[in-house]
Amino acid sequence: MTVGAHAEFIVAAYAVTAFIVAMLIAWVVLDYVAQRRTLGSLEEHGVKRRSGRAGGAP
Repeated sequence: MTVGAHAEFIVAAYAVTAFIVAMLIAWVVLDYVAQRRTLGSLEEHGVKRRSGRAGGAP
């Protein structure tokens, strides 16, 4: 199987795309951890989430 004249470009494009997707996933995971830490800190200080109410209209 011949890869062709543009193989370097195609491989580079896939590599850049994979790197960007990996960075986006890492960004989301790190932001999730930071948000959980912030929520935990707020709840320790007595601030409660409004969405945590049992029932009733807002």
